[in-house]
Amino acid sequence: MAKKDPTDLSVEEKLKTLYQMQTALSAIDEKRTLRGELPQEVDDLEDEIEGLNTRIQRIQADIDEFQKAVTQKKGEIADAEASVARYKAQLDEVKNNREYDTLSKEIEFQSLEIELCNKKIREAQARIAEKSQELEQNKQLIDERRGDLDLKKSELDEIMEETRAEEEKLKEKVKELEAKIEPRLLASFKRIRKNARNGLGIVYVQRDACGGCFNKIPPQRQLDIKMHKKIIVCEYCGRIMIDPELAGVKVEKSSDGSEKKSTRKRSIRKTSTASSKKAADANDMA
Repeated sequence: MAKKDPTDLSVEEKLKTLYQMQTALSAIDEKRTLRGELPQEVDDLEDEIEGLNTRIQRIQADIDEFQKAVTQKKGEIADAEASVARYKAQLDEVKNNREYDTLSKEIEFQSLEIELCNKKIREAQARIAEKSQELEQNKQLIDERRGDLDLKKSELDEIMEETRAEEEKLKEKVKELEAKIEPRLLASFKRIRKNARNGLGIVYVQRDACGGCFNKIPPQRQLDIKMHKKIIVCEYCGRIMIDPELAGVKVEKSSDGSEKKSTRKRSIRKTSTASSKKAADANDMA
């Protein structure tokens, strides 16, 4: 049997298909809600651990540089001490005061070099101690974050394992339903759903009001919705409207046979016409 072209569907069939898809999408959203903030928390922890690893590498590089400097200064001290010893030995063989003064100045200079190198070594060792402490703190912190990450991943995997199979079935159902809807209407539905705070792109009439924003719907507009002659959107929130019967929703009736209404008062926003964006959506789906 040939596959029915989406454009050949009646308005009633389009609305029913859209509502079925909305139901499946809402079920997927509900399962994702069960995960809460866990996926974001896992991502944040992974980013933090990556940042800590980079910091640890940088600190270790600084320590290596200071240790290299200490080794270099110790080498310079050894050379200076050897020079001092050599100059002192030469003092016993001087022939005049000029040679003696020259050797004495060299000994003094090398002694000052030794003192300067020792000072540089002490400063470098102090920095190594600071960096080593900072390194240890960051290693402890990264161990804590890895423990938190393992726990969060375990919780997330457990939740996903419970919902994965059902979620995959729902996704397959959504794909099948999307294939039955003409592209322009589907794009409009997705745009409305994306902009809706609760993710509802199509809602049924509840107690003479929109099931999305709960603003009152005029009787004539309710009649148009029940007639299924065209796609109608809420003039307040822009959601696609469908009557409860077509959506397969049972409406409670009062004793006189009319639809049961809530005693709670609802505020009705006054508006003369729909916004240009909502009008565009309506034109797209007509």
